[in-house]
Amino acid sequence: MHTSHTTKFIEVQGVEQTFKTAKGLFPALQGINLTIAKGEFVALIGHSGCGKSTLLNLIAGLTTPTSGALLCANKEIKGPGPERAVVFQNHSLLPWLTCFDNVYLAVERVFSARESKAQLKDRTDAALALVGLTPAGQKRPGEISGGMKQRVGIARALSMEPQVLLMDEPFGALDALTRAKLQDELLEIVARTRSTVVMVTHDVDEAVLLSDKIVMMTNGPAATIGEVLRVELPRPRNRVALANDARYLSYRKAVIDFLYTRQAHVEKAA
Repeated sequence: MHTSHTTKFIEVQGVEQTFKTAKGLFPALQGINLTIAKGEFVALIGHSGCGKSTLLNLIAGLTTPTSGALLCANKEIKGPGPERAVVFQNHSLLPWLTCFDNVYLAVERVFSARESKAQLKDRTDAALALVGLTPAGQKRPGEISGGMKQRVGIARALSMEPQVLLMDEPFGALDALTRAKLQDELLEIVARTRSTVVMVTHDVDEAVLLSDKIVMMTNGPAATIGEVLRVELPRPRNRVALANDARYLSYRKAVIDFLYTRQAHVEKAA
């Protein structure tokens, strides 16, 4: 079971984010207030362009807010840090390095000052084993499937022993079966590592299956938090068992109602 959700671990206080564009100022986010507890799994959901990734990048420290403050463990977030690891949709692996070396680079960056090469190698092996990729360690990204690449990205993030795992639609580019398998694996990994996770998604089922809390964003510009839904489903969670669970279905309906009724958004045909 996750730890109690009373402790404030990540705090987003009155955050606004405005970007300068060729057409003038673009207000991406405004009035964002959010508290995330240690060990909590939070999904950020909303339509395209609602600022989900912008908010994730702010927590990652990749961008600075125009106004407001972000804290992690009572310290202001002033830039990227090893306690907050990011997994992107496109895995962002270095194609010329093996899977092992891609993970080793991250381990080396965080731990080389105080650990031996043998310890760094052990950490890398352990991270690859955690995502079931030990056999692919010596392959390069071009030689493995999209799902395996995403696993390497997750292994690399976990190898840093982050306190917070930030994920930007990590399974968005995968086929449905691979996606389901990785979601199930992520549930198991997070239960073991007790990581705090913030995941951007636009997949309603993914949000309900994985999260303790779903943060629903209003449409941009000037997007804000429209509603926060607490998902009180016991863990471990099983997608097959939940498929007909009345509570699961009611959470799912609440998110769909928010997205497609209250935040109805005319998506342009691609």
